Amino acid sequence: MPTHILDGRALSRALRARLTPRVEALAAKGVRPGLAVLQVGSDPASGIYVRNKVKACTEARIESAHVELPGDADEGDILERIRALNSDRRVHGILVQLPLPPRLAADRILGAVDPSKDVDGFHPFNVGLLTIGIPRFVPCTPLGVMRLLAHENIRAEGRHAVVVGRSNIVGKPMALLLLQKGATVTICNSKTPDLGDMTRQAEILVVAAGRPKLVTAGMVRPGAVVIDVGINRLPDGTVAGDVDFESVSQAASHITPVPGGVGPMTIAMLLENTVLACERLFDARHGG
Repeated sequence: MPTHILDGRALSRALRARLTPRVEALAAKGVRPGLAVLQVGSDPASGIYVRNKVKACTEARIESAHVELPGDADEGDILERIRALNSDRRVHGILVQLPLPPRLAADRILGAVDPSKDVDGFHPFNVGLLTIGIPRFVPCTPLGVMRLLAHENIRAEGRHAVVVGRSNIVGKPMALLLLQKGATVTICNSKTPDLGDMTRQAEILVVAAGRPKLVTAGMVRPGAVVIDVGINRLPDGTVAGDVDFESVSQAASHITPVPGGVGPMTIAMLLENTVLACERLFDARHGG
């Protein structure tokens, strides 16, 4: 049976279309969802990501503001800018573009965002809610993966899921979401001894290690569902995921391409979280 390619672009378009009536309903109440993206420094990759997010907001009729600060900005100035965004009633979602310059304490900066505007789901309060199974905002990439699985009727319950990657952005929340859906979850990373022995046990394999083509066909169980979260720029300028797509697609039952798989879903979930934040804040302010 040929491998089924999980088309994140198509599903993303469908999910974004479903936001239109919600945005129109808010407009009828005199409010427009607003997202502020805070970028510190001029990392080229971050600049591309921010432009893509701003473009997506425009298409979804979400107001966006790109707040740019120099790479040598003082931490106190950054925190003050976040406090101003927290109190701005036109801003419903705040996203701190990562990575931040290494000299900055990312935990303090992310923790300064109002949890009710934390559409990235990185604030400790929202992480705690996710951990106990009553999430308010879920990090966009893991949420997008779960939507892809649900769309394809791929059940996690009773299956062995292996997550390669331990980051707060993808790996850890991904494992929590799969666990909450009834999967037996193993978390690995690029330094796990005998990594292939672990990944070959996976019925659902999610790879988010940040290493190009780390997972090859010999590391994948025949018929596994393989989700590639990685996106890496190779020396020749091409883009590759953390999975060797050409070889692994011969073994997997389902696989995400790079690009066109998880990436578009991340953007769709950011837009959805922003609309959700706007709806919740409007209801809280107007007794809804």
